Amino acid sequence: MEVLHPIPKIRILELNTSTLRRRNRRISLSGSIFNALIRLRARACSLSPSSSSSLLSSSTTGEKMVVELVGAFNELTERMNVLSSSSSRVLFKSLKLSIPVLQSLPLCPDSRSPLTKALSVALLLADLQMDAEVISAGILIQAVEAGAISIQQVRDQIGIGTSHLLHESLRVKFNVNSKVLVLDDETAAALRKFCLTYYDIRALILHLAVKLDVMRHLDYLPRYQQLMLSLEVMKIHAPLAHAVATNHVSFELEDLSFRYLFPYSYLYVDTWLRSHETGNKPLIDVYKDRLLQSLTTDQVLADMAEDVSVQGRYKSRYSTMKKLLNDGRKPEEVNDVLGLRVILKPRSAVEDTLTVGERACYRTREIVQSLWKEMPHRTKDYIARPKANGYRSLHMAVDVSDNVKTRPLMEIQIRTAEMDMLAVNGTASHSLYKGGLTDPEEANRLKAVMLAAAELAALRLRDLPSTLHKGIEIDERDRVFRLLDKNGDGRISIEELMEVMEELGAPGEDARQMMQLLDSNSDGSLSSDEFDLFQNQVEFMRNLEDSDDQYKSMLNEKIQMSDDSGLIQVYSKELGSRLANLD
Repeated sequence: MEVLHPIPKIRILELNTSTLRRRNRRISLSGSIFNALIRLRARACSLSPSSSSSLLSSSTTGEKMVVELVGAFNELTERMNVLSSSSSRVLFKSLKLSIPVLQSLPLCPDSRSPLTKALSVALLLADLQMDAEVISAGILIQAVEAGAISIQQVRDQIGIGTSHLLHESLRVKFNVNSKVLVLDDETAAALRKFCLTYYDIRALILHLAVKLDVMRHLDYLPRYQQLMLSLEVMKIHAPLAHAVATNHVSFELEDLSFRYLFPYSYLYVDTWLRSHETGNKPLIDVYKDRLLQSLTTDQVLADMAEDVSVQGRYKSRYSTMKKLLNDGRKPEEVNDVLGLRVILKPRSAVEDTLTVGERACYRTREIVQSLWKEMPHRTKDYIARPKANGYRSLHMAVDVSDNVKTRPLMEIQIRTAEMDMLAVNGTASHSLYKGGLTDPEEANRLKAVMLAAAELAALRLRDLPSTLHKGIEIDERDRVFRLLDKNGDGRISIEELMEVMEELGAPGEDARQMMQLLDSNSDGSLSSDEFDLFQNQVEFMRNLEDSDDQYKSMLNEKIQMSDDSGLIQVYSKELGSRLANLD
């Protein structure tokens, strides 16, 4: 069974839509700070606070950049599971260096702002749980490619690790583009092997993230360029993504390429897969919620496992197409369209963890059998009889059809967290083999190099013991405040605010106006509480903007589908012109 993964998002949307929003947080809207931010935001967008239609003759650049800096930093760090003080500093310095430069560049060919594009790549890397150096390289790579920032500047101001990744990623891009002359299977396999052998694995992942972002916004290109890019991605980048164990990136690259290369075939497969939905909710989510409810309410299982998670996925469009065409299967014979994986964390205090974990897996299978009809010929017990490579898991298939509609069989994997970790790590060599290395021993050697490189990066960015803040747990929301409070006195002074304004390329005097807006007690400095209220409002405003983008896309799709008069296109052009004046 394939690695479980969510349905790739094929719609051309930004990475930071509401489906990928940060954790929900209660926001206390302080009247004075909220009104201050509204005025700040209004000036930053050249709008009068009293009327969105009247324009001011000037805007406060520094205030706008600080809003972008704080909002982007918080969104990135909240997606990272591990974040040290060193990582925070790398990200913060990268954002300070890139934001003013990116805002000065012209719009990208796909009509996005350079800053929006850079943050989309950075957020994708953060979701992949890459380290701060890779994410900061993702932020900076567009400015470096445009010649607005040199790699030497990055080395001097950010660090050698980030500059090395930028250099490596640009080498990957140049060599792949220059060598892709004939995209036959043999040439593509040789090129993938070359990349896996000679380039930093993290630079490859950075390159793949940039390529995925490009594929998500490909509609502006002429048809022939869409085809050439999609063919290149299908032959080189998607297998590379699989090779470096970023499987969901690989699946999305495949599906996006499939969509552009064979649009009608994609539509048929996509329609068939979407037919396995009920109402507005994907069928897999219905089954996942039902199973999770049964597992969490079972007392016998609760005595053996302290935590239970259920992951679900649909089959990727491209993979389904291959099974229907290459394998000659009928739709009803594609048995793994639906799939769930149950991961259990056994209670260590009960008895031997290994034994209780196995018992929990078998108890889970009994619960599954009580919900759906098991297909015995599809059951495989790799716990009692592990594979030669040590893989352990329970596999089973169940019939989820009802009286109304016949459904494909649903595959379910059941394993402990330890079994899952070994299964995921154990697939690295196999992934490399599929990615282009035909010698298993060579794949194992490269796997060891990859892991060593990742461990070295983690070690370099790890916090060192310090007497400062000893014994004090640092709130993630407090990281920006501490980075701005350079003398560590617990307050942001006007001098410190002026310094960050100047680093962002804005007049230092903008700091005085911003201080007046945010300094609610008028003591001439910002406390952590005052700054936290400001951060809450930045997040609130960014959420509104993201929701507006999502609603705009949804309404645009629905309105255009129903419009025959051409009035929508006229209004859309007029609205676009009006919105352009707000930037």
